[in-house]
Amino acid sequence: MEKQQKKVPLRKCIITKEKLPKSELIRVVRTPEGTIELDKTGKKNGRGAYIQKQEKAIQKARKSNMLARHLETAIPEELYVELMELIRNESGDT
Repeated sequence: MEKQQKKVPLRKCIITKEKLPKSELIRVVRTPEGTIELDKTGKKNGRGAYIQKQEKAIQKARKSNMLARHLETAIPEELYVELMELIRNESGDT
């Protein structure tokens, strides 16, 4: 009997418009309370937006204000710094 291949969930990056496996994206969520947070688990409650784990995608999101439009709220500068640190830490681990 063949082992069934597990379906990999795909999500669309709001910047590059590419459909990628969830593991290659970072989810940013606007919670019901109105706070903006990085969702490392991918399960937080609220409106989410996915961004590719690449510095150029983060920089483009910051420049184009796409994240703010998607989440319908202002994005604090600290969040972009946190996103960059997350990407640099992950790429440094490999």
